[in-house]
Amino acid sequence: MEKTYDPHAIEQRWYSFWEEKGFFSPGSNGEPYCIMIPPPNVTGSLHMGHAFQDTIMDTLIRFHRMKGDKTLWQAGSDHAGIATQMVVERQLAAEGKSRHDLGRDAFIERVWEWKNQSGNTITRQLRRMGSSLDWSRERFTMDQGLSSAVREVFVQLYREDLIYRGQRLVNWDPVLHTAVSDLEVLSAEEKGHLWHMRYPLTNGSGHLIVATTRPETMLGDTAVAVHPDDERYQKLIGKTVQLPLSGRQIPIITDHYVDPEFGTGCVKITPAHDFNDYAVGKRHGLEMINIFTIDAKINENGPECYQGLDRFEARKRILSDLEANGLLEKTEDHALMIPRGDRSGAIIEPFLTDQWFVKTAPLAEPAIKAVEEGRIRFVPENWGKTYFEWMRNIEDWCISRQIWWGHRIPAWYDEDGNIYVGHDEEEARKYYNLLPDHGLTQDTDVLDTWFSSALWPFSTLGWPNQTEALRTFYPTSVLVTGFDIIFFWVARMIMMGIKFMGDVPFREVYIHGLVRDAEGQKMSKSKGNILDPIDLIDGISLDELLEKRTSGLMQPQMAIRIDKSTRKHFPDGIDSYGTDALRFTFASLASTGRDVRFDLGRIEGYRNFCNKLWNAARFVLMNTEHHDCGLEGGKVSYSLADRWIQSRLQTVGQSMIDSINAYRLDLAAQKIYEFLWNEYCDWYLEFAKINLQQADEASVRGTRKTLVQVLENVLRLLHPLMPFITEEIWQRIAPLAGMEGKTIVVEPYPVPNHEMVDADSIAEVEWIMAVILGLRRIRGEMNISPGKSVPLLLENASPLDRERLERNNETLRKLGRIESLQLLDSGDQAPDSAIALVDQMKILIPMSGLIDKEAELKRIAKETEKLKKALPRIERKLNNPGFLAKAPHQVVEKEKARLRQLQVALENLEQQSRQIKTI
Repeated sequence: MEKTYDPHAIEQRWYSFWEEKGFFSPGSNGEPYCIMIPPPNVTGSLHMGHAFQDTIMDTLIRFHRMKGDKTLWQAGSDHAGIATQMVVERQLAAEGKSRHDLGRDAFIERVWEWKNQSGNTITRQLRRMGSSLDWSRERFTMDQGLSSAVREVFVQLYREDLIYRGQRLVNWDPVLHTAVSDLEVLSAEEKGHLWHMRYPLTNGSGHLIVATTRPETMLGDTAVAVHPDDERYQKLIGKTVQLPLSGRQIPIITDHYVDPEFGTGCVKITPAHDFNDYAVGKRHGLEMINIFTIDAKINENGPECYQGLDRFEARKRILSDLEANGLLEKTEDHALMIPRGDRSGAIIEPFLTDQWFVKTAPLAEPAIKAVEEGRIRFVPENWGKTYFEWMRNIEDWCISRQIWWGHRIPAWYDEDGNIYVGHDEEEARKYYNLLPDHGLTQDTDVLDTWFSSALWPFSTLGWPNQTEALRTFYPTSVLVTGFDIIFFWVARMIMMGIKFMGDVPFREVYIHGLVRDAEGQKMSKSKGNILDPIDLIDGISLDELLEKRTSGLMQPQMAIRIDKSTRKHFPDGIDSYGTDALRFTFASLASTGRDVRFDLGRIEGYRNFCNKLWNAARFVLMNTEHHDCGLEGGKVSYSLADRWIQSRLQTVGQSMIDSINAYRLDLAAQKIYEFLWNEYCDWYLEFAKINLQQADEASVRGTRKTLVQVLENVLRLLHPLMPFITEEIWQRIAPLAGMEGKTIVVEPYPVPNHEMVDADSIAEVEWIMAVILGLRRIRGEMNISPGKSVPLLLENASPLDRERLERNNETLRKLGRIESLQLLDSGDQAPDSAIALVDQMKILIPMSGLIDKEAELKRIAKETEKLKKALPRIERKLNNPGFLAKAPHQVVEKEKARLRQLQVALENLEQQSRQIKTI
């Protein structure tokens, strides 16, 4: 093996080997285990959320594959309708063209060209993460098979009266000219105004005051509402007001939606441009007046003087006219949530338009029941409550989008506007008995991307055909996803799965948290704290990072801000850590359901863990390759340490299995880390160095065999979390353990043998460790060099302590660098010594001759004085309200940690001083 671990020398080589040899395909005859990847957007690139989620899924898949399950991780990607269309439209704009110049068919061809040439970035990046997806079964939501499934579902739902076309209020993007889902709307607080307007009473006896943040929408008002119990307006209920600037009269109505304590208790009702007002309008049968065009300009329903004006230009004109007519009561500064399209950045308008909808209530009922009855389990369970809350208040689902890239709605219209739905035009004509000369035109809308995604668990397996894969892997085992798409994807998959397969799509839903930065802040480009998983794997210089983040930005101020914040967070760029260190970091953070704080210090620590494993393997190979490791039939004798490490291996192996089965990858990572680093490397390898020097060949043979067997088992335990380094080492270790497999990927996951757990050996080694640790603690406190041999006295030793001492005398001497070891009887007088305790037994190191008492006291006094000078400065800072209010949270926490460190250090120095003075 190479002297130092270089992840880049092995990772891509091993992944290519695994994929080419087909090790990711379901290969065994065991129980089916299947995970569907949440299909990433074809336009996307790997972000930290993907990498975290994919690490969890790959760990589960590799674990079950090694357990012998018939394992499938279904690969695929989503056509991402709006996002993909925007990418190609930007390319056309750079050529001075639009999609309309090409026409629909040519534009779709152009999108397919882009997809085939540039749309596979994220699948390459998934390979870099070691994700063991079955690429031979890769699907795309627009491929022929999935498109067939989409049409089949649409036709069935329509013919069962579960899909309809109707006019309802939707989120409308006035730049993209399409309806968008709630998930595609980003709401953030922005500064605005609240305008208070006077609506004159028709009878001329005064006016009502209403307030709005969108005064242009008043042109579509069809009522003013008050609370039915508001005594101030009882005499006005049923009367009318004059709608300013429009010449219309609108009624005063009552509705419990109105909060009488807010403002004047009067609310303008605009049913065609506000979701709450739409509900009020439906209850009261109000007219719904749409005042906007598709690009948010005032249409023919507004007064002529405003027609054709952009909504914000119309706002200015309307406010000016209201003020000129004495109808603007006052204007207040007001912070409000502004909804913007995640792709266009445009402010979203509630817009009344004809769309296609799914009737969700009949589909939701069995989906709710499935979770209530435990046929689907949420992990953590609290997310089940969120699911129920949404499902029990579900509204019909708008499934149409006014774009070109996507599954075109399989509906046709004749000249009279009649609708004909079919798998294709020929089937529609046949179903509705239409004559060949009956003119039909297909609907120009496409389906919401989430519609095809809702079919993912069964469409990818071949439905509507009854394939072997569908029979084998449906229902799937677990869905791993974030909480933000429980409504948009998880619930819809459950509804569609039960509807079309008669069973739930998965047995469990594991909900993971968001990946945040080290201070718990959301990662974003503007904050400069965003991390790219590939940068963490490969490393990137500061100059390269700045170029990557600021190139192509149209706004100079934004580029300056990102440049500044990036330099602050990554002044030296980002170091190279390799995939295994990144994966292990994610696993160590994967506590169920909680957001995770990603810290570069942690990934650096796990890169050190990789190095520790590499160096341990080199030690084992140097002492076992070309040696007799007990495979040739010679006598084997196991030492106390051999029996101890084998015992601990069984316990740790069981903990790993239990933790992974419970989706506690953080606990699994913690267990294997502590075992490998602390027990195997720090302790067992030191025991082994002693045992390998024994004259007894059977004992040496036993230690060699244990070195190899334990390391080989550790590699298999660790493989689901860290696939690359474990494969590289396993290929060298496996032959020494008598294994002949081609790859660790399909080797069996270790099954603990509880009969090998030797409690006596564990207790005795823990006693040895306690003695050595006590001795090391004294060395540290007394500033005694680790390499200096010391005398050791043991006081209050029990009969069991004496037996253990007799059996392990040589081991203690060598591990502890003990020049002499003496048991003190009850009447013996101990010299001045530094003391540590192991239960009731005292460990004593006589200080005479080991340290210069006066020099050591001077050193401690000097160090104490230095710390005491630093202490008041930090205390003053933390007692300063101004510092606590203005300093970033992480800076305050760092100062608090520093204060605690100083206080502990001072206590330790004072204790050392007292102890030395007694000598």
